[in-house]
Amino acid sequence: METGRTMARPKKTDAPDLGEAQDLTAGLIERLTCTAGKLQTFMRDTKAPGLRVRATPASAKNPQGVKAFVFEAKLNRQTIRRTIGDVRAWSIEDARTEARALAKTVKSDKQDPRELERQQDAAKAADIAAATARAVTVGDVWPRYLTEGKPKRKPSFKPRYRADLEAMAAPGGEKKKRGQGNTRPGPLYPLLALPLAGVDEDSLKSWYDREAKSGEHQAARALMMFRGFLRWCAGRPEYRALIDRDAGKAAAIVEGLPSNTRRTDALEAAQVPGWWTGVEQLSNRTASVYLRALLLTGARREEMAALKWADVDFQWRKLTIADKVEATRVIPLTGYLSQQLASLPRINEFVFASTGKAGRIADTRASHAKALQSAGIDGLTIHGLRRSFSLLGEAAGAPAGAIAQVMGHKPSATAEGYRPRSVDALRPYLAQIEAHILEQAGVTFDAKAAPGALRVVQAA
Repeated sequence: METGRTMARPKKTDAPDLGEAQDLTAGLIERLTCTAGKLQTFMRDTKAPGLRVRATPASAKNPQGVKAFVFEAKLNRQTIRRTIGDVRAWSIEDARTEARALAKTVKSDKQDPRELERQQDAAKAADIAAATARAVTVGDVWPRYLTEGKPKRKPSFKPRYRADLEAMAAPGGEKKKRGQGNTRPGPLYPLLALPLAGVDEDSLKSWYDREAKSGEHQAARALMMFRGFLRWCAGRPEYRALIDRDAGKAAAIVEGLPSNTRRTDALEAAQVPGWWTGVEQLSNRTASVYLRALLLTGARREEMAALKWADVDFQWRKLTIADKVEATRVIPLTGYLSQQLASLPRINEFVFASTGKAGRIADTRASHAKALQSAGIDGLTIHGLRRSFSLLGEAAGAPAGAIAQVMGHKPSATAEGYRPRSVDALRPYLAQIEAHILEQAGVTFDAKAAPGALRVVQAA
């Protein structure tokens, strides 16, 4: 009679039987190796269906191979796997708990845990990105606006406007160029600390009310500039969702703005002699000639201040002016103005030179104020000289189109069927205007006289 044979119990040093599910233990996991010639080998668990231990081949980086707990299941007739974690970081019981939770997701909820994880990761990334975006301040974006911003239908900001933007947002604290003490922060500076997402009607109203106490017109101009910044941000996908483009147009703010009445200040004919004498007697000759040049050409103050010697053609009697509307405009150089410019010292490239940082005349309001005081004239701005040229030009009998062209106004088809004139065609009209202004000022001009050989004739 044959005696029954009993199967030998596997030794603790034997490799696990991968054909059967195993009651996972640390020893079994330690003895698990990747089958030769395969990229990965799996050992199943008996207590948590779906739980596997995966082993990969040994490599130079991992001489023992890599072992990890893995969940495996069937979903929509497809095998799905999700890595739970390294066997050195997860205990067997924790891996079983995680595998059972994943099994519930697959069987009860009919969802792929890998897709759920991707969705969760995407949601976290979106939350982080949103939080990062909300932390972006006006000050973070402002330098980019200065570099990339531009007005409508223009390639870039004009240098003067760019300088104004910088001054409006300057932190202050620098020594004043004139007077004692340090400069104050610009009106826009407090806004730089605000998050873009925090710029709304309430924050702008609070800011404007504070700034208006120091100067409502300056605060209103700063607000207009900041509206331009908001419009620029609205045109950028990365900032569009963060800003309220119309925050600066809220009724609560607009109702408090100062009235935008158009200035109409200009010299009356009877005021011309007094103004001329006051300007002519200024101790600063450069400022004196500059102010008279504004009246005689109707040029904008920055256009004339930026005039260079290379722009003055004494031979063919022409001035090339950096125009606000077009790139440049060329106007005739009249006799009296030519003599005045020729009498100025050539310190640098600028006609109206200065020893200041810019190298040219920058602000003549103080000089103009002295001339106005001596003439007893109130309320005439430097820009008012431009209006004065237009009115005196009309009084001299010059055509409206010629006056507009000299001043650099946009062409108007409503006046005399507008068509641009050549420089030579403009010359007699500008000479006519200059003669009329000199007559009003009581100045007799001798075109053949040397510079400075001009005399004032007192009115009878």
